[in-house]
Amino acid sequence: MIDILRLGRTSAEHIRLDRRSRRDWVAHQQHRTAVTEQKDAKLSAEAARGTYVVQIAGCNDCHTPGHTSSAGNVDEKLWLTGDELGWRGPWGTTYASNLRLLAKGMSADQFVKYARSEFRPPIPWFNLRDMTNRDVKAIYAYLKHLGPTGQPAAHYVPADKMPGGPFVQFPAAPK
Repeated sequence: MIDILRLGRTSAEHIRLDRRSRRDWVAHQQHRTAVTEQKDAKLSAEAARGTYVVQIAGCNDCHTPGHTSSAGNVDEKLWLTGDELGWRGPWGTTYASNLRLLAKGMSADQFVKYARSEFRPPIPWFNLRDMTNRDVKAIYAYLKHLGPTGQPAAHYVPADKMPGGPFVQFPAAPK
């Protein structure tokens, strides 16, 4: 058994914990501390720039659920977590990826290299290609600041298959 003196706002209280309860209490306190530290963590200058780039580049329009339909009134904790809304056209159906999970396993340089790839529509990959490395690394810093959360996006659906969830239908290119 261990005695713990817990100081409250108005009084002190003794808590007697056995070994298992003590382990659970310590784990809870560590979790509370980690959550508080993440919540209170200040944005680095690079991550603050990433916030700005994400906003002006329209990344949230597709990569944040409900962002466009709510005129941007989405809690930041949901930003860049991907969306279940599909984008269907002659290329098939694509889904906005969860960028926070994507960045989790990458270095800044790997993220820059990835951002320079060509992607299926409707992502404006050419805009990413034309961003400076500094801007792409700033987005990466912001993603790292936010931390990984949410679920991976749905997988690509080929053009000859019908997607299972909601989607936006793009018309075929004019002939």
